[in-house]
Amino acid sequence: MLEQTFTMTDPHGTKAHVYQWLPDQEADIKGVLQIVHGMCETAERYARFASALTAAGYAVYAHDQRGHGLTAGSVERLGDVGENGFPLMVQDILRLGGIIRGNHPAVPLFLMGHSMGSFLVQKVIQAHSEGYEGFILSGTNGPRSMLQPGKMLASIQSKLQGASHRSLMMNAIVFGGFNRAFSPARTDFDWLSRDPDEVDRYIEDPFCGAICTASFFRDFLGHLQEIQRPAGYDGIPRNKPIYLFSGDKDPVGLNGKGVERLASIYRGLGIPDVECRLYPDGRHEMLNEMNRDEVTADALAWLESHVQALTSKKSSSM
Repeated sequence: MLEQTFTMTDPHGTKAHVYQWLPDQEADIKGVLQIVHGMCETAERYARFASALTAAGYAVYAHDQRGHGLTAGSVERLGDVGENGFPLMVQDILRLGGIIRGNHPAVPLFLMGHSMGSFLVQKVIQAHSEGYEGFILSGTNGPRSMLQPGKMLASIQSKLQGASHRSLMMNAIVFGGFNRAFSPARTDFDWLSRDPDEVDRYIEDPFCGAICTASFFRDFLGHLQEIQRPAGYDGIPRNKPIYLFSGDKDPVGLNGKGVERLASIYRGLGIPDVECRLYPDGRHEMLNEMNRDEVTADALAWLESHVQALTSKKSSSM
């Protein structure tokens, strides 16, 4: 696998750090997967997954999002995405997608998001799906209630204590119950994976697990409200496949119930190719779970089948 990094710059001069993983023989690339990482983590954590995909002939790209990883600039700036952060994060995804299509114009591009990244990808599916051939949602959830009270609390705290105030209160509200099912827990992050080495690796990474700002939580909850508005589903294409996977012990997806509900919504829109896979006893980060090789193989098999279908369709039309 060939690993390179570069930066992309938005119209306001904000730079984002990008990872590019390519097969050893670049001429053999048959498809590209663009990955959008989750909250309080980094794109570099997907290198192992990228290694498996590049070995099968795929290029993989992922950027550190605003307020995350090397894009944040320093550990002190983690968890602060700035003013209008979530719409700008969606634009960052689209900007990288444009760069990828310029680098690999002849092969299909797929978009994957994990956790917070999956909620950003849900917005892309709703409003900006052109240029992508399909979508993968990992550790996601469907519509949920009780977002407005949390958003109001975060908004009040942002006004009283400043937009960049590190919100222990909102962190506890959003994440506080995630470990409950795994009591007695070894760490505060047992909900991420059954693999203690992976949990420890997350804890020891200075770019993971930051406390986000009050304005981050305000805007994040606002983004969740936006993507679950019924009108948002009108723009979803019916002809592009969606693959959802999660652990059935993932608190983010309500132990699979929220994931299945989202899959049902997509199917109800008339999308014929929606696949939902729940892994028994799996927690939030299925790519870092005990059965991660199985999860990776399943994701790769999904990509392979859809790349082959696109290739066959292209050949038959020539």
